[in-house]
Amino acid sequence: MLEPVPSLHPRSGAADEPVIKLAVLAVGGQGGGVLADWITDVAERNSYVAQSTSVAGVAQRTGATIYYIEMARDAGRLPVFALSPSQGDVDILIAAELMEAGRAIIRGFVTPNRTTLIASSHRIAAVSEKIEPGDGRASSSKVHATAEAASKRFIAFDMEKIAADNGSMISASLLGALAGSDALPFTRESYEQAIGTGGRGVKASLAAFGAAFDRARGLAAAPSSKPAEPAIVESALGTARVSGPQNLLQGWQALAARIDLMPLAVRDMALRGLRKVVDYQDIAYGREYLDRLDKAVALDSAGHAHVLSIAAAKHLANAMCYDDMIRVADLKTRSTRDRRVRKEVGVKDGSVLQVTEYFHPRIEEFCGTLPAGLGSYIENRPKLAGFLDRRINRGRRIRTDSFAGFAALWFIGGLRRWRRGLLRHKVETAHLEGWYTLALGYVPVDYAVAVEILNCRRLIKGYSDTHVRAQSKFDRVLSALDLLKGRDDAADWIRRLREAALKDEKGDMLDGALKTVATLGSSPIT
Repeated sequence: MLEPVPSLHPRSGAADEPVIKLAVLAVGGQGGGVLADWITDVAERNSYVAQSTSVAGVAQRTGATIYYIEMARDAGRLPVFALSPSQGDVDILIAAELMEAGRAIIRGFVTPNRTTLIASSHRIAAVSEKIEPGDGRASSSKVHATAEAASKRFIAFDMEKIAADNGSMISASLLGALAGSDALPFTRESYEQAIGTGGRGVKASLAAFGAAFDRARGLAAAPSSKPAEPAIVESALGTARVSGPQNLLQGWQALAARIDLMPLAVRDMALRGLRKVVDYQDIAYGREYLDRLDKAVALDSAGHAHVLSIAAAKHLANAMCYDDMIRVADLKTRSTRDRRVRKEVGVKDGSVLQVTEYFHPRIEEFCGTLPAGLGSYIENRPKLAGFLDRRINRGRRIRTDSFAGFAALWFIGGLRRWRRGLLRHKVETAHLEGWYTLALGYVPVDYAVAVEILNCRRLIKGYSDTHVRAQSKFDRVLSALDLLKGRDDAADWIRRLREAALKDEKGDMLDGALKTVATLGSSPIT
């Protein structure tokens, strides 16, 4: 059990009572104002005088607000309260999201000899993270390490998940974590009474509060162990079409057994990739994935830490799960998406939700969903393709909350059982085989280059025009292989070219890097 904080930083106030200073950093829509009101209510219920203020700000997401609360025991005279937090002068800081905790540390609100830092460990990506074509996510582990060092106590777990699991908002689980931390000298009952005055959603808020309270105290019961394979099948295979549950389980067990024969370092990524491709298509597709992966594993060795095999396991799965009209329609008609949209919008039980999906298919997407022969026939006849494109290439709005709209997308999503015979699959498979063969062909010559070629698959993503631009960058990066042949630093240059392509959507940085490669001599870079 966590021990109460022995002392708090004093400021001259009524009868020299110490003033407790607490700040809440919350992104818009997380209930930061409700949380601040609850904390103020708890303080007043315990004969404290409290003041709550808010300082609106603009974060790189939806707008962040600092709620600041100061409180002191009521000794008959009003203490002097500040209106906003000061650097090095905060006793308790609550962050409703991990990166807000990082921002608080940067701003000096968290100090190692004083501040109890309570933060939800989930992430809300900032705009700067979203717009980068590659993986622009900041490192959560670095924030965790910094928070541990910067604070007196650091309490972090996924409070958003706890709130969602209990049908409440994160403000309730944040309050539970505060109560469970014993950072304030108030009883659990005081917090629960404050929640009880809310009127609406009290039961769900109390449930989230209790779960977070137990988690903060370290008393939450360990999750019961369940058989792994059925759980994996249920979560990973999703809507995969098979002849029956027994065949599905047997097929999955056979594939999982093949992964158990792989080197230990490869198994985790291979299992993740297998789950993805089976969910995307079916058990047979998972078998194709492992057949391809086995080729990389056979060429790899422990001396290289199986880096090639791990990269192959990751990028093969992404390459095999390309985005097409079938995939988009399938995802938009899944029940999990409906639940997620309702949760994000905040639709109450019994309310009607209208969802309008926007589509803008080109002739290429249309031909891609046709049998390979027919699709190729249309694409090879420009006049026919142009005639059809003028009638297809326009925006469409489909109401998936209506029977007709949902049925149309459900029908398109159901075409995945015939995906292997469609033109798009033929094109994607040919491109995959060319890329994979090229990478494995480099293993005897330059292992590092082979790994970098596999990693270049990161460049290909998206749908429609986005996919076309991504594939163009991919081709331009690999076009430098001939120029780099025989150089000791060839792998490093391929990595540099790939990173340049990922950081610049327009491709200007990649153009500059390619010009540099074209002027290289035979000497390595310094």
